[in-house]
Amino acid sequence: MIGRLRGTLLEKQPPWLVVDVAGVGYELEASMTTLVALPAPGESVSLHTHLIVRDDAHLLYGFAREQERALFRALIRVNGVGPKLALGILSGMDEAAFRRCVLDDDVKSLTRLPGVGKKTAERLIIEMRDRFPHWEPGDDALADLAGGAQSADARHDPLADAEAALVSLGYKPAEAVKMLVGLEGEGSTEAIIKAALSRRMAG
Repeated sequence: MIGRLRGTLLEKQPPWLVVDVAGVGYELEASMTTLVALPAPGESVSLHTHLIVRDDAHLLYGFAREQERALFRALIRVNGVGPKLALGILSGMDEAAFRRCVLDDDVKSLTRLPGVGKKTAERLIIEMRDRFPHWEPGDDALADLAGGAQSADARHDPLADAEAALVSLGYKPAEAVKMLVGLEGEGSTEAIIKAALSRRMAG
């Protein structure tokens, strides 16, 4: 099991990133919460990781915070929740916000997340409720993960990249386009996606 990587961030193209560790490039998939917390390519990064081994692939997932990885691992144990849906949930809200939704029986907020219908939201609340009281105190403090995340590759169209990333997270193409209306001036791909997800959760 690969539990952590420390190296140089080579590429950051949501939801994918590549980290060079002693000359080996590790390709990881990450939530937008983690991606917006990362520095620009060329900088050093340290990520908590989770490896999923399938018959046809070895899939590596990266997380900026240990608590985000812990929630990812808890989510994929819920019936009907796979890695893609788990990343979609983590991209739409951080651990503290998800915890509040579960403890408050907030089905409405959970159904705003990509791929989460009413039945899935209810299942998440039932299966996750008993796990949160055991998490360490202080997890309710929302971390400001937006600082310092800048796109360093001007060859890409940030809006188009944001649309592709939202689709990969589970949103339908038409829905992704609608979420991005008016966000052309937000700057980097990560900033555009963060703004789209924030607006989606607020609406």
